Amino acid sequence: MGKIHAICVSEKKGTAKRAVGQAEFVAGHGISGDAHAGPWHRQTSLLSREKIDAFRARTRNASGGAAVDIDFGAFGENLVVEGFDFAALPVGTLFSAGNILLEMTQIGKECHDRCHIFETVGDCIMPREGVFTRVLQGGTLKAGAELEIAKRYCAGIITASDKGSRGEREDTSAEAIREIVSGLGFDVTSYKILSDDQPLLEAEMKRLADGGLADLILTTGGTGFSPRDRTPEAALAVAERLVPGIAEAMRQYSLAVTPRAMLGRGVSVIRGGSLIINLPGSPKAVRENLSSVAGSLRHGLDILTGQAGECGSTDK
Repeated sequence: MGKIHAICVSEKKGTAKRAVGQAEFVAGHGISGDAHAGPWHRQTSLLSREKIDAFRARTRNASGGAAVDIDFGAFGENLVVEGFDFAALPVGTLFSAGNILLEMTQIGKECHDRCHIFETVGDCIMPREGVFTRVLQGGTLKAGAELEIAKRYCAGIITASDKGSRGEREDTSAEAIREIVSGLGFDVTSYKILSDDQPLLEAEMKRLADGGLADLILTTGGTGFSPRDRTPEAALAVAERLVPGIAEAMRQYSLAVTPRAMLGRGVSVIRGGSLIINLPGSPKAVRENLSSVAGSLRHGLDILTGQAGECGSTDK
């Protein structure tokens, strides 16, 4: 657990950033109004408060005790955080602060131009101590908020399709699921195409849940009115608890797109420490449904796996 001491932004690249009281983080972009935001892997930068303090002490001693003016943001960092040695963490580490989720994409960087700090004292810690992240989930963040390492959850994908299992149809729906959950910081660790056979679907859900192979199990296909559509029945057969709100929220969202959404029979259930969600069979419907609930999945899994308190708790 760490504390965010400062949030810093700059309107132009190559200039020091200035501290602001709060900022809006935008998924897939970075901090709104910051020059380094954009559709790339270095959307935000983080630097340890302890590393900044140590740098200040070194430069003060080297100058015979004279104070060196090093404000937060002087190294070009967006977040100054106490409690982490960021450069010692692996790429791929997830950080959460409230609803905001960041994924570490790079440690350090090569500086082609000497910054003001380097020109002043002959050194800069950002190239070796700073880390960069992309924004997976956005929101408003205030200075003083807590930052913590978030769990990387595993996702399993099951496609229910007679034609797909025979190689007669390309499975584009699973690729849509993979794209969305990967963008949320989930690792897709399992993927299978099965026929619309309820015992087979049940067995695969049990394998993933009981073996601890997937925290989130997403199925696509088999949720309609056809006699062969048995995916909801398979999920209910293996369920230990029901989560009706997720399926209700997806249907409600889809009804604004098409009245045929009322014909979807998908359910959401819990088995052990795994959340199972039925999605429709078309890639368009998959994107609509999954995107509508994606922002709440991590918090639900945090509660299910004991990573967080209940929704009414003040811990989150």
